Amino acid sequence: MKTEIELLMKAAAEPQRAAAEPLAQTDDDAMDAYSRAVITSAEKVSPSVVYIEVEQSIRSRRPNVPRMPQERRGSGSGFIFTPDGFILTNSHVVHGAKKIEVTLSDGHKHLADLIGDDPDTDLAVIRINAPNLVPAQLGDAQKIRVGQLVVAIGNPYGFQYSVTAGVVSALGRSLRAQSGRLMDSVIQTDAALNPGNSGGPLINSRGEVIGVNTAMILPAQGICFATSIDTAKFVASRLIRDGKVSRSYIGLAGQNVPLPRRIVRYYNLAVESGIFVISFENESPARKGGLREGDIIIGFDDQPIAGIDDLHKLLTEERIGKRSLLTIVRGVDKLTIEVTPEESRGRDDN
Repeated sequence: MKTEIELLMKAAAEPQRAAAEPLAQTDDDAMDAYSRAVITSAEKVSPSVVYIEVEQSIRSRRPNVPRMPQERRGSGSGFIFTPDGFILTNSHVVHGAKKIEVTLSDGHKHLADLIGDDPDTDLAVIRINAPNLVPAQLGDAQKIRVGQLVVAIGNPYGFQYSVTAGVVSALGRSLRAQSGRLMDSVIQTDAALNPGNSGGPLINSRGEVIGVNTAMILPAQGICFATSIDTAKFVASRLIRDGKVSRSYIGLAGQNVPLPRRIVRYYNLAVESGIFVISFENESPARKGGLREGDIIIGFDDQPIAGIDDLHKLLTEERIGKRSLLTIVRGVDKLTIEVTPEESRGRDDN
């Protein structure tokens, strides 16, 4: 009798073990796939990531203290994006630097030249002269989705080529640059960033750079930000061409939003998204022109506007002081209002 009971209990336990084994195997497979994705993307981009050390001259602002220049050292991250040595990083890493030194992944060090920096987007381009450089592949910010895997590579606190992983927490965030200008279309991620990560790449599982790591909220955990790679491409091209980015501005904060399909069909619009107006700067051209919070911008001087990057590209130096037409959706109405862009003030302006 005892043997029969033992056999029955063993038979009853077999299905439970059989059900548990595939579940455990599935969990292991999922973890293996996650690890492979992180490892593959990190190995692909790591040769492009650089460690940046800078020397800056600063003057004391304390009263009754002689304004003698003092040396200050800092560091950050960056990544090579062309075979001939152009490197993307943050403006706050290299702004005002008298000496910039770059350490490559193979340990070789090179002096770098500052090509230009743009405090309004916290982006900068420097350049080194070195052979056999490996440029990172740049992705497309329009394909980013909330929840997707991302990997950050940088040099936090001087610990070179540190890798962290996480997900895209949110899109379309606004973040104020050190120049005081609001940076729009910023990527929020929970991939851990620390001082020294600034300027490093944020990459997807295919090893494509989708953002430039720029900031974290120090009291918080898991709230970090990266500038969209689409913005970085535009700014880098201007810095390489002109050494600076001259632009006009209309003074609003907004985020990209999809348009209701009935509105798109009714007005036969060329875009399916626009810029949702959140707020204004004081006495901004946009407010003076009659723009309201809640309006959705879909056009600028007959050019379709699908998002913030589109508007930034059109707010060039040539438009300063020239009347321009904004096409907006207000409620269910399509309207046109007139604004006069003003010159965007840089970091050193009052």
